Formats: sequence, structure tokens, C-alpha cells
Amino acid sequence: MSRIEDIRTELLKEASAITTVAENLDQIELDKAFAYLSNCQGKVVVCGIGKSGIIARKISATLASTGTSSIFLHAAEGNHGDLGMLSKQDVVLAISNSGNVQEMLAIIPFIKFMGVPLISLTGNLDSQLAKASDAVLCTKVDPDLEPLGLVPTASTTVTLALGDALAIALLKDKHFSLTDFARFHPGGAIGKRLLLKVSDLMHSGKELPRVKTSTSMSDAILEMTTKKLGCTIVEDAQGQMCGIITDGDLRRQLQEKGDALLRHVAMDCMTASPKHTLSDELAVSALSYMQQYSITMLPVVDSEGKAAGILHMHDLIRAGVV
Repeated sequence: MSRIEDIRTELLKEASAITTVAENLDQIELDKAFAYLSNCQGKVVVCGIGKSGIIARKISATLASTGTSSIFLHAAEGNHGDLGMLSKQDVVLAISNSGNVQEMLAIIPFIKFMGVPLISLTGNLDSQLAKASDAVLCTKVDPDLEPLGLVPTASTTVTLALGDALAIALLKDKHFSLTDFARFHPGGAIGKRLLLKVSDLMHSGKELPRVKTSTSMSDAILEMTTKKLGCTIVEDAQGQMCGIITDGDLRRQLQEKGDALLRHVAMDCMTASPKHTLSDELAVSALSYMQQYSITMLPVVDSEGKAAGILHMHDLIRAGVV
């Protein structure tokens, strides 16, 4: 078997493990676990050690970024002061494939003393962890799916997938929106794509190139050159946007009109009724619109149809929206 086939086989094994666990989830235990998580008034403390600890960190991070307050507790550090992070309003989500890891078992008495609900994700329903839990979600996989029957691959994948599924179910239960998600990611690319509006990036005021329909082409070209955006908005006498002149328009008009171009006015050379957007539109929506129509600059109008600004593709690139 080639190495490529080895990789495909492993992927299919892990996918099969997820499917099997999904089909065999105990409805009663799942309902109990979800009720504890959904009704949690504090935070979800996700606990693990070793490879399970790494998975626990990821699940906790996913919960925290999707509207469920969560922190990670290293099982071995629990008995050395970190249990102080636990409050009576919390829920503990313990992760252990064997369910008999001593570091995990050592902190269970304190969890019980606090009266905190204990949910376990384990591959061993006969384990001490499972027996001590208030709700147990089984993540058992066939040992043949893992190298040597020992190396955690399918089992960790199943556990991570189940943790993600719980996070998504909680997200929907809390009616967590894109705007909520963006608030938790204000400094990254996700936040920029979901929070930045056209008004945050567009050129407006004195930076906005604009001429009247009756403006001579020589003055229109001067306006385009001065404002350095490669275009100018064309307005009628009432200030309504009725067209745009771009560098591309100038080249085409020069081919058609030659030296006579400068004897024309803006209305003769503009692209009438250009594609445009509103200032309160999300920048990412404007980007999609520009990509759809293969344009690099987009006029921005207000609710009355008057020019409010120009959004350039370079502005979106600099802001990290692209």
C-alpha cells in the first residue's frame, strides 16, 4: 500500500469512528449533559491530561469563542492549587479515554464536595470516572482503528468532534450570531471581516473626488489626479450621484474621441448608474460585490442617493478584509 493510500485509509477510519459514535450516543445521557451545559450559570471547566488535555484545551477554546464561558483545567495541576478556579456555578467537562487516570480521579472528590455537575467524555463506561459522573457521553472506538491499538488517533478525533458538536449545539441554543462571534475576535481577520463597515474604510469629505455633470473634462481629469483615487464621482445639480469616471473610462474615451475629449463635459464621458453600496454595509459584503463585478472601486451613497464616499480595493486589502 502506498503512503497516499495509508493516509486515505487513516482518514476514513477516523471518519468512520465519528459516525459510529454519533449513531450510538445515548439520548438520555446526551439530554442530561446538554441540560447541565445549557443551564450553567458559571463557566464550563474542561479538564484533561496528556493527549486528552490537548483536546480539552481545544474544546474549551471553541466553547469560549462561541458564547459559552469556559476555561481549561489540567488534571495534574488540580490538586496543586488550580481547583481554586472552580465555583459552585460551574460545570466540569472531564475528558479521559480510559476513565481511570489517577490525576483525574484525584480531583473528583473536590468536584463532588462543591456540588458541581460532572460530565465525562470517555471511552470506558465501566471506568471510575464514568461511574462518578452525572452524565456520561461515550467516545469508545474500536481498538483496531488506532495504531497498535494504543496510539490515540481515532479516539481523540472522536472526542474533539463531540466537543465541537456540543459547542455548536450551545451556540444555537443561545442564538449566538455572527455579530456576537465577531465581538470575541476583534483583533483578528474574523473580526475585521464581520465588524468593519464601508464607512470605516471609504474615502469621504475632502478626499472624495466629485464633479458636476457640466464640469469640463479637463477639470474632471484634474480632480481625478488631485484626489489620487483613479476616478471621480459625477453629480447632477441637486447633488445626486449619476455616474462615475474611472481611469479605464478615460482610456476608452480617448480612443473614441481623441483630441476632442477635452472639449466634452463629464456627463458625456461618465459611466451612468454605476454599481454602488451604502455606507453602513459590511466591508466584506462590499468586497464580495466588487469581486462579483470585477471592479476595484465602488461609489458609496447615502439613503438619498447622494455620494458619500469611494471604497477602493486597496482599502480592503490594507484593512485585512481580503
